[in-house]
Amino acid sequence: MEFGIFVQGYVGKRAETDPLAEHKALMEETEYVIQADKSGFKYAWASEHHFLDEYSHLSANDVFLGYLAHATERIHLGSGIFNPLAPVNHPVKVAEKVAMLDHLSGNRFEFGSGRGAGSHEILGFMPGVTDMNHTKELWEETIAEFPRMWLQDEYQGFTGKHWSLPPRKVLPKPYGPSHPAMWYAAGSPPSYAMAAKKGLGVLGFSVQKVSDMEWVLEQYKTAIVDAEPVGAFVNDNVMVTTTAICAPTHAEAVRIAASGGLHYLPSLVFRYHDTFPRPEGFPVWPETLPEYTEEFVEVLIEEELLICGDPDEVLRQCERWERAGADQLSFGLPVGVPKEETLQTIRLVGEYVIPKIDTDPVHRTSRFRGIG
Repeated sequence: MEFGIFVQGYVGKRAETDPLAEHKALMEETEYVIQADKSGFKYAWASEHHFLDEYSHLSANDVFLGYLAHATERIHLGSGIFNPLAPVNHPVKVAEKVAMLDHLSGNRFEFGSGRGAGSHEILGFMPGVTDMNHTKELWEETIAEFPRMWLQDEYQGFTGKHWSLPPRKVLPKPYGPSHPAMWYAAGSPPSYAMAAKKGLGVLGFSVQKVSDMEWVLEQYKTAIVDAEPVGAFVNDNVMVTTTAICAPTHAEAVRIAASGGLHYLPSLVFRYHDTFPRPEGFPVWPETLPEYTEEFVEVLIEEELLICGDPDEVLRQCERWERAGADQLSFGLPVGVPKEETLQTIRLVGEYVIPKIDTDPVHRTSRFRGIG
């Protein structure tokens, strides 16, 4: 199993008391990626969201990743996601960004795509749409065109329902004889199977606990056997996310979790991701979940909804994900936790956990690309 981190420009309530909160949040997250690179993590994923106040201010993630391409050495930098829907980003410009980042990162870029987060975001670009599943049609029309833009000397052009382009040379071409690994941000079980049939890796942001892996893997690993890849190769890989807090002692890790305002992020998730099924009894915005107590944090650990503890405990918790079949475990950093304590988690995981689980510590290039 490989390891990653996920950043999204989370600001939360900090702006209520700090006029520089947005700037600090974005710059802190560059520090987290740089430390993850030094600590042996394989991946760093950066979101693309628009209009989602407090939840995600990382809208121009191509710029963010371009900076990190220069500031890091080995870590693979992924778009989690680039939105390739024509009303949001013209597909050709997405292809150009991917290829440029592949050059700047020295072959370390990973192309994750998706369809946006709920009606507030989608309707900002597509006012009047009444069915949020409309975005699936746009994505399906587009995704197979990216490898053609990258690999054909002169792209043959495209005439579709939602966008078109005459034959043109799409430049630059990716770095190397192939193209970056392709991923899809999936939610429902049918989305996992659809991604597998297209040969795409899955960014599984919807997986909440270890027991969820059963249905994820059943949907994905069964379908990937018969994949007809839209790209030059099959990217057989399921990434899942969870929050992680590691400290020298169990008591300190629990204290950090209980004081970190972790209740606020899931409240914002359901504020904006209105296409997600809302759990029974979950409060409706602007009401939020109550703040976590240390006793509740212990329950989250027991229920495998939170990785939290000293290095030995965190290692055992990560091994549970590995045994369940996760190809990659990516940590959504504990938003609201002070910077130094977040950096501590990254360093401790890098020193005590990753070397015991990840058997490919060099991470020169993607194992799926057949390059280098």
